[in-house]
Amino acid sequence: MIRSPFDDLADYVKLPRNGSPRLSPDGRRLVYTVAVPDEKKNRYVTSLWEVDSGGEHPARRLTWGAEGEANPAWTPDGDLLFTAKRPSDQDKAALWLLPSGGGEARQVVAPSGGIDDVRVSDSGTVVICSPLLPSATDPEHDKELRELRDDAGITAILHEEYPIRYWDRHIGPDRRRLLVVEDNGLRDLTGHVGRALDSNETGWDISADGSTVVAGWLVAEATGHQRSTLVAIDVATGDRRVLADNPDYEYVSPAISPDGTHVAVVILRRSAPDEVFDRWLAVIPLGGGDMRPLAGEWDRWPRDPLWTTDGRSLVVVADDNGRAPLWRVDVETGEPTRLTPDDGAYTDFQVSRDGQWVYALRSAVDSPPSPVRIALDRSTVERLAEPDYEVPGRLEEVTTTAADGTTVRAWIALPQSTEPAPLLLWIHGGPYMTWNAWTWRWNPWLAVARGYAVLLPDPALSSGYGTEFIRRGWANWGGAPFTDLMSITDEALERPDVDASRTAALGGSFGGYMANWVAGHTDRFDAIVTHASLWAMDQMLSTTDMAFDFTREMTDADAEANSPHRSADAISTPMLVIHGDKDYRVPIGESLRLWWDLSSRAKADSPHKFLYFPDENHWILKPNHTMVWYSTVFAFLAQHVLGQPWQRPENLG
Repeated sequence: MIRSPFDDLADYVKLPRNGSPRLSPDGRRLVYTVAVPDEKKNRYVTSLWEVDSGGEHPARRLTWGAEGEANPAWTPDGDLLFTAKRPSDQDKAALWLLPSGGGEARQVVAPSGGIDDVRVSDSGTVVICSPLLPSATDPEHDKELRELRDDAGITAILHEEYPIRYWDRHIGPDRRRLLVVEDNGLRDLTGHVGRALDSNETGWDISADGSTVVAGWLVAEATGHQRSTLVAIDVATGDRRVLADNPDYEYVSPAISPDGTHVAVVILRRSAPDEVFDRWLAVIPLGGGDMRPLAGEWDRWPRDPLWTTDGRSLVVVADDNGRAPLWRVDVETGEPTRLTPDDGAYTDFQVSRDGQWVYALRSAVDSPPSPVRIALDRSTVERLAEPDYEVPGRLEEVTTTAADGTTVRAWIALPQSTEPAPLLLWIHGGPYMTWNAWTWRWNPWLAVARGYAVLLPDPALSSGYGTEFIRRGWANWGGAPFTDLMSITDEALERPDVDASRTAALGGSFGGYMANWVAGHTDRFDAIVTHASLWAMDQMLSTTDMAFDFTREMTDADAEANSPHRSADAISTPMLVIHGDKDYRVPIGESLRLWWDLSSRAKADSPHKFLYFPDENHWILKPNHTMVWYSTVFAFLAQHVLGQPWQRPENLG
């Protein structure tokens, strides 16, 4: 029998994880990141690899640093910039350069706060994003202030505005600024601008001539809210002017046209309890003028716009019916045309300078991320590097009709066995997401390798099906999202290759919320796994890192009506609760309260368990902890779904 890396968790965590391809100016070299575990499997270390852009030569490794490398970017001369930690850099990433002609990499700059992002213009201007302390007047002063703080042993952060945390990190004491890399060091382009550049999701770009940076710019609002505006910054002077600011909208992911005259941007219409949010494209003259919406009638959510070389079109990605294809949007007419015809999900894409190709990472539910190129004139996809393994099963689609007549669909991953397989309902997070891409954190093929069928549904609130599909569950998470999940599960259980007598439900984040809701509203499943889950909505909505996001959808009454904790007395299904203490999006208090509500109602031989990670966040990231996570989940399922005796995972002692 052929052995699969999905058969053994130790083999699984060793699989290389590809990311962030960047094409050289001459279009011949594509550099991307590859992450693998370190020797102790306590973290993933990222290195840079290169593949021939035509796919004629195999990939080769470029960097070997013990601390890893990231953020590849090319200079116009073909030198490769990247960020890395070296012994001389202490614990922060510096900017390094690998010469195009060969030789050893050399350090360019090493700001004391490290580097979060790098942009290089066609003219050679290099701008980095780096955190500096609020009172720092320049990078050198920042270094002095940090040394004073460290010498005094101070870790306290004084906050003067909301929010104070973001996903898994504390905001502050330093805040991001943009710095220009010059021959004599670093020049502070923005100065201390508070929260303005704190988010990774707003985005920024630099013009081809290096004269202008356009950035999503966070500003404070009353009652602790914030929104993203759009600004243009003169790289020579630091002068800043507002391109777009409207309290009803947010502006993210700016991209400057090749000729430097316009900016493409994604506009988000802000939501309210009685109004679903939406997103579309627009083009704004960089020199001033009226904004022009694009594809306003397109009922999909475009992301990450990128100009084609001739400036006549934008390439975007948008979820669509369980896929995430690339699209070309005509700048003149706004007409979207699908570029990629397959089941893939595309990210990190860029257009070659000759205008013939789009290079990207492609993944799918049954295919890990790998670099590809897409011919713009033919919409054909060519793989540039192939994984050396296959998934241990097959992938099919399931559809059903909900009570209101809406079509609901799912992927189902199935083992090759001829025997009916027990079914695992895996509920995605978000909630405005979809099962359309490879996932390392909730990988269904590990379960398939153990004989399970895995159902991956897109219920109400999922993206890729239009605004009305989201409206069906808006501010009513326990309504259509729940009934959609039950309907698609019923459909899957009618299949002859599925064992309807053995089932479980699993979910994380919003999926964990739904798992908790399922636990309190049906006893049809043999087991439930809930990870980083929302339990008591009144508590959750005021302690999460971005509380204002939730208030834009739910009133207090909505939150109370849709809170899973209200049905605690009805739970009879064995539950495995999992949470990381450093989760700031769904704080640990949710699972602590859930665990008490389960434990205080259970008998002496309680079937419930709580897997707690003191040093993990919303995601379980360490390779060793990944093995703990999966081994505990599969042991719990083996007991309650397969009827096997409970066996404590060895790696838990």
